[in-house]
Amino acid sequence: MLKSINSDFSKTYVGYTHNLEARLDKHNTNKGAKSTKGHKWVLIYKKKFKSKNEAMSFEYKLKKDKKKRKDIIKNFIK
Repeated sequence: MLKSINSDFSKTYVGYTHNLEARLDKHNTNKGAKSTKGHKWVLIYKKKFKSKNEAMSFEYKLKKDKKKRKDIIKNFIK
């Protein structure tokens, strides 16, 4: 999970990748997902999975679970 680091804009982004560093770099250079363009991002949560299917399932659930996302942000800020 990524969090925007712009002071006047607060947004999170959830996605999966095989190469975390490259994916974060893409988002920060406006070459990533459309919703991340124009903003700088920092990694606040990551989790490894044995299969793409497990990762995609968790990604879907996390995207829908606003409470879990808020909890992750609170833990990151501490």
